[in-house]
Order: sequence, then C-alpha cells, then structure tokens
Amino acid sequence: MKKALRIAVNVFAWLILILAFLVTLIVFSSDKNNGVANLFGYMPMTVESDSMVPTFNKGDLIICKDIDDINALKAGDVITFWTIIDGKRVKNTHRIVGINDTDGVRSFITRGDNNPIDDTLPAYSSDIIGKWTETKIAKVGKAMNFLRTKKGFFICILIPMAIFFLFELYKFIVALIETKRSDAPEIDEEEIKRRAIEEYLASKGETAEKAAEAVKDTAEKAVEAVDDTVEKAEEAVKEKAETTAEAAAEKVEEAAEKAEEAVDDTVEKAEEAVEKAAEEIAGDSAE
Repeated sequence: MKKALRIAVNVFAWLILILAFLVTLIVFSSDKNNGVANLFGYMPMTVESDSMVPTFNKGDLIICKDIDDINALKAGDVITFWTIIDGKRVKNTHRIVGINDTDGVRSFITRGDNNPIDDTLPAYSSDIIGKWTETKIAKVGKAMNFLRTKKGFFICILIPMAIFFLFELYKFIVALIETKRSDAPEIDEEEIKRRAIEEYLASKGETAEKAAEAVKDTAEKAVEAVDDTVEKAEEAVKEKAETTAEAAAEKVEEAAEKAEEAVDDTVEKAEEAVEKAAEEIAGDSAE
C-alpha cells in the first residue's frame, strides 16, 4: 500500500513539474510572439466563442500548426488568423469557405460553423497564424488562460513546484539515511546481549586488575617499610652491641688494672713479710 501510494505521489509530482515546464514555455513564447505561444511549430489556442460549435466549443483548447505553404490551404481547412472585431485586433479561428486571388494577392473567405453568414473581412496571407490540426481538449482552454495569469501561475505552478522540490529533498534525505543504515551491520538481540555481557565483564576485569595493582603497590610499600624498619633495628642493635662491648671492655680493663694493683700490693706485702721474716731469722741467729 505504501509503495503504491509512493508511486502515485511520484507520478503526480512529475506531472505537475512537466505541466509547469510547459506552461512556462507557453507564457514566455507568447510574450515574444505577439501573444501567440509557439512550441516547436505547434500553437495551443483557447477558444473564446461558440462560433465553431459543434466542431469545438468555447473554453476548449485547440492545437494549431505553422503553415509552410499558404497556397496549400483549401476550402474546408480551419485556420487561425488576425482580424478586426469591434475595433480590436484579435485572433479568430474559422473555416475557409472560399479563396480569392486578385492581382496575385490571395485572401480567404471564412465563416464560423455556427454562423449563418461569412465573416465581414477576408483573411489575407499575412494575417494567418496557423492551421488547426483537428486536435482539441475540452474545457482545458479556460484552465490555460488562468495559468497564464500571475495569480494562476503562482497558485498552480510555483507552489506545486516548491512542494515537488521539497518532496524530492525529503526523499533524498530518507534515501541517504537508509543507505547509512544499510551500511551498518545488522545485530540481533542475542548479539546485543552478548556484547553487553562482554563489555560488562571487560569493565569488571579492568576493575579487578586495577585493584590487584593497588594491592601489589600496597604490599610493595609495606615490604619496603618492613625492610626499612629491620635495617633501622639492626643498626640500632649493632650500635647498642658495640656500645655494650666497649663498656664491658672498659670494665674488664678496669678490673684487670685493679687486679694488677692488688697483685702488686700483695707482692709488695709478701716481700715486706719475707724481708721482715728474714730479719727476724737473722736476729735469732745472732743471739
């Protein structure tokens, strides 16, 4: 249904565009050709009266064609020509009912199919615009006349053309978006879930890795602190041991000195005792 509607809209849009193009050509062509539009030798004309009923009616659109050879025209042909009606030079489309050749000048006697008498003025070769091709479109002439006005051109041509171009722009944007979507790979629901889980686990893995690194850093810092503390304790113990050894050595040296002094004193006392004993022995011997 949507596809059929889209096709119908496209066809309608293109018809409007073609019509706008044709009307534009007709308007510009008629402006350059005394009010007579000429498209590749063909001239669309709007019937302004009922003088040709029943051949065609007022408001019909008829198509005339350039005449290559005026002498080829004959009675029964329907021609469009310039004439004077009520003091105004206007276009008229009537049937040829007679031909006059006076002093090498050809003129045509015309009459409307719905008129009882011939036209007052004959149509001369210089007045003839074109010959009817027997093509007519009922009631389209009125619409063509309206389209030639500024109001009709704006309402029926410019606005639809603007809508057409906006619609084409919309289609282009939609096609561009669909192209980008088609270029992207299609992912089903299971694939989306799987990817979400992988991303979640990856994020958790990164968190655990960061935590492990933090623990490792903390442990290394703790080990460094312990090593530092042990080194400081060893240094303190070593210093204390050295201090204690020095103090002990000093005490031993002092004890040794005291002992040496005591020994010397004892030796002196022993020597004195020996001397004294020797003196007593000597005294006794003398007696």
